[in-house]
Amino acid sequence: MIEFPDHPSLATIMDAESSRTTGPLHIVICPWLAFGHLLPYLELAERLASRGHRVSFVSTPRNLARLPPPRKKVDLVAIPLPRVEGLPEGAESTNDVPDEKRELHWEAFDGLAAPFAEFLAAACADGGSRPDWIIADCFHHWAAAATAAHGVPCAVLLATAAMLAAAPRQPPSGAAAASVLEEHAAAEAARLAVPRYERDAVAPAYDGECSSGMSVAERWFLALERCTVLAIRSCVEWEPETFPLVAPLLGKPVLPLGLLPPSTDGGRRGRADGDDATLRWLDGQPPGSVVYVALGSEVPLGVEQVHELALGLELSGARFLWALRKPTGATALQDDDSLPPGFQERTSSQGLLTMGWVPQLSILAHAAVGGFLTHCGRNSLIEGLLFGHPLVMLPVFGDQGPNARQMEAKKVGVQVARDEDDGSFDRRGVAAAVRAVMLDGEVRKGFVAGARRMQGVVADKERHERYVDEFVEQLRTYMCDR
Repeated sequence: MIEFPDHPSLATIMDAESSRTTGPLHIVICPWLAFGHLLPYLELAERLASRGHRVSFVSTPRNLARLPPPRKKVDLVAIPLPRVEGLPEGAESTNDVPDEKRELHWEAFDGLAAPFAEFLAAACADGGSRPDWIIADCFHHWAAAATAAHGVPCAVLLATAAMLAAAPRQPPSGAAAASVLEEHAAAEAARLAVPRYERDAVAPAYDGECSSGMSVAERWFLALERCTVLAIRSCVEWEPETFPLVAPLLGKPVLPLGLLPPSTDGGRRGRADGDDATLRWLDGQPPGSVVYVALGSEVPLGVEQVHELALGLELSGARFLWALRKPTGATALQDDDSLPPGFQERTSSQGLLTMGWVPQLSILAHAAVGGFLTHCGRNSLIEGLLFGHPLVMLPVFGDQGPNARQMEAKKVGVQVARDEDDGSFDRRGVAAAVRAVMLDGEVRKGFVAGARRMQGVVADKERHERYVDEFVEQLRTYMCDR
């Protein structure tokens, strides 16, 4: 037999192919620089690692340092965020960046292209650490480009199907139009339901004349164009109306991840939750009587809107626990104008207002909580419905509006009434929505039933573990097809 020592044997090739189809994978995950993305995709990293896969989780040094320690073996890979003049020192997550500095943060983000390419080149040069897949967030156009250069397949993470169905788009044309006409018609119906203030808020994402030199939409479309498949933290049980529309609208395979719900036992609670003042206050409230109010860490409510929300809570008469963040335009929460004069004194027996970090999962799990006033970010929706709470919905930007309309259609709660043109709301609208969800017996009963139906989707641990298993098998399939 003639030997070719410089070439791998057939047995070696077969062993490598067998490893690709049955052995552990090396998966690199690159989330967007916001904790609403970092935390759930760290959850994905842990779930993949628990199945024996090697997972590299890539972000900037300060962002990684602020994450909770992984519960499974996950390699945290720090790549430095380039310095951009005018961007505050240490501003690595979107939570660190003032509104007027957003474009500088995008500029710094685009500067991650070179260090990421260096990381990937080094990983690919070492046969033992070559990645099998890169999973990158939807703005990471440079990650998708680097993977193409090294022949590594890339999966791009998507927003919710509800948001994608409502996004602006061109109608289908050409020979393929007939096959997707029905899907586009359904998506167009979702898009037309978008109120004017929400459409106006999305418009800057398409502005290519921005100071960072590239619009948000352009980054998204480049990532989409360069990837192998799309991955979405969703499933057909969560959004049956819009999930089937995504693949035909975007023209690429869509792999569901499930919802990646956090553990109900509070595995990430920490910080001695049992000693937390909010939980001690809840211990003294009747079961199901408190509406928990939290609009996320990055929702830009101005001082006037915070006043209307405060006065609406007071007017509703419902017990409340409000985790308040600094209003836009206020230098500190202690500013005299941050809250209506006398609000805390008048409501001291009705509710508790707290500032800064709170153990949200522990609060939502508490028996005294009977509803959730939320901005409808995906993480908050999943956490609230994990415990079966009906919702008072006050969406502000991004995917929150489509998410809220989707949940309202499922009868899990009600949106606060808004002005169609500017999105403003007032205390009467807040009070009416809170009363409907918390105090109006028959109406509340219907919302509780709707929330419990969705709890059946979110809290089905076996379902979401199965989605992760199926996701891995689909990755293997696409590797073999390349």
